[in-house]
Amino acid sequence: MFHDFDDARQFVVDNDVRMVDLKYTDLWGSWHHVTVPATQFTLALAEGGVGFDASSVGLKPLKAGDMVVVPDLSTGFMDPFCDASTLGFICSSKEADTRQDFPRDPRNIARRAEAYLREMGIADESRWGPEFEFYIFDSVAFENTVHRVGYRLESAEGVWNSPQGGLGHYIPMHGGYHAHPPKDSLYNLRTEMCLYLEAMGVPIKYHHHEVGGPGQVEIETPLMGLLESADATMLVKYVTKMTAASYDQTVTFMPKPIFGEAGNGMHFHQMLMRDGLSLFYDPEGYAGLSQMALYYIGGLLSHAPALLALTNPSTNSYRRLVPGYEAPVNRFFSVGNRSAAVRIPLYANTPTDQRLEFRPPDATCNVYLALTAQLMAGLDGILNGIDPTEAGFGPFDANVFAWSEKDREKIGGLPASLGEALEALEADQGFLLNGGVMDEEFIQDWIDYKMTYEHLEVRDRPHPYEMALYFDV
Repeated sequence: MFHDFDDARQFVVDNDVRMVDLKYTDLWGSWHHVTVPATQFTLALAEGGVGFDASSVGLKPLKAGDMVVVPDLSTGFMDPFCDASTLGFICSSKEADTRQDFPRDPRNIARRAEAYLREMGIADESRWGPEFEFYIFDSVAFENTVHRVGYRLESAEGVWNSPQGGLGHYIPMHGGYHAHPPKDSLYNLRTEMCLYLEAMGVPIKYHHHEVGGPGQVEIETPLMGLLESADATMLVKYVTKMTAASYDQTVTFMPKPIFGEAGNGMHFHQMLMRDGLSLFYDPEGYAGLSQMALYYIGGLLSHAPALLALTNPSTNSYRRLVPGYEAPVNRFFSVGNRSAAVRIPLYANTPTDQRLEFRPPDATCNVYLALTAQLMAGLDGILNGIDPTEAGFGPFDANVFAWSEKDREKIGGLPASLGEALEALEADQGFLLNGGVMDEEFIQDWIDYKMTYEHLEVRDRPHPYEMALYFDV
């Protein structure tokens, strides 16, 4: 939004801005913020930042937690959810004493990935287009104690409401794709979300109701640069939640909030570009793909088990990655096949928009790390000439679920749990270390935390369904 501090300061004066809000990302992908009066928005603050305790957000150990968050002036936006006029910025973390970029800051890691791509001389830039699937519920309740466990989700669109009476415009399970009003009761809410996002500088491609009957929706953005797309993702999550809250509704990007219903993915469309053209395009290649694109796919699929520890880093992620839905469970690529881990969209086959879609990820990821990891896996495929066909990844342009079990066993699978993905990352992390983009200690800390505080914590708890299965043994 701003080229320099003078531009930003003049905007503050001209628009009677009262507060300046500084937002930054913790290790796990959630936003935190600190707010200063506009009178304190000086050049010294813009360059030197505001101090914070990095140990409280997973970035540093307790004994050396002091750091600063420094606003990226190009990310400025007016925050429509604040009563006082507030100018928001997305920030990066720096060392408190030297003001050098903090290596573990997720946003700085994403920057290094972009720099590594340019240093390789393969492409000018990468372009990314996430698909944001989420549920909008009217209420949510959950409880976890030693003697009582449960949750309850409510949606006015849910067909389970029909016995109580109403207007009859309910959406059946799995029947929500592109539902039309009056069944699509969330159209105006989604539109308001999109208008806010556009006003905040996030371009919108479209929005619609998704497959999940009780309130699943999708918003999609055009392809953007890696850092720009990651920043936009954080804004999408913020705006959708805040807009819903203003109507006493709630948003969740949780991958599988409802048993037996469609889950929430965050598929990533992606391509490498030079001089405004896609390097993935070759009209003579399979599905219009260049050899570079095939090698990139080979990298994604070869490293997919480890990759999922960063793109699908929650125990709930693997409730979604199960057979029978559009979520992929096998490592193969295909044209238009939504059960493939890598799908080649049929509608994107020109020199400017030829791309591929990596379908396993979901929004429990830290988006800066997830984008970085995908790029690094793809680049590793290019560097090492990993041919996906020779590696056994297809293409398989067929319904693999109709194959015999013996034939399906020939296709490599994706991890079935967070624990499996973390073990895969422990065994396969070299591709993330290239160019100094990540380091071994950072990766090991990620593995240790996720294994100890998420995978094992969920594994060790009795599940409510186990009571029905085993209580009367």
